[in-house]
Amino acid sequence: MFIIREIIRAVRITLVLWLLTAIIYPLLILVVGQVFLPAQANGSVMVNIDNQPIGSALIGQVFTSEQYFHSRPSTVRYSQGKKARPTGISGASNLAPSNPELMNRILEQANQFRDENIQATADLIYTSGSGLDPHISIKAARQQLERVARARGIPENEILPLINKYTDGRFLWLFGEPGVNVLRLNYALDLQEFNRKQN
Repeated sequence: MFIIREIIRAVRITLVLWLLTAIIYPLLILVVGQVFLPAQANGSVMVNIDNQPIGSALIGQVFTSEQYFHSRPSTVRYSQGKKARPTGISGASNLAPSNPELMNRILEQANQFRDENIQATADLIYTSGSGLDPHISIKAARQQLERVARARGIPENEILPLINKYTDGRFLWLFGEPGVNVLRLNYALDLQEFNRKQN
């Protein structure tokens, strides 16, 4: 009799914990996210002037054109092209520092920047731990300023305010370093060019 009561009690506790942790808590977080932070809860997806998704402001993307600021390299290839959609894929290479493949990738990236007369800062040649980081340092953005201005045919002082505008500060004013959100910056440059052509 005692064992049966204890088994029933254990089953009840398990069901209550399951109800709290698997149903009530996730629903509460979903409701709070959708009501108070809907953009962030839905992936911070950015859309262009045609209301088409162009990427997430939280996930780094590859930019290869000279007209764009390049983001951190990533071992993950994100969705690209005209019908690109954020894939949600994340990951790192997991290559050891002694792995020749890692060294070759870093040297290739550094040589590419040297050919472009850009001083290769750490965040331009090393991937982030998650492979997702959408930011580059202010120094890395300024290193690319001349190239982007030349490719777009505009003076550098037209781009500097955008770099400042899309620089995110330290987390909680304490943690990390300020960083420039590359997707937001590049899209702002496209909008600036679009508006210039309209006028």
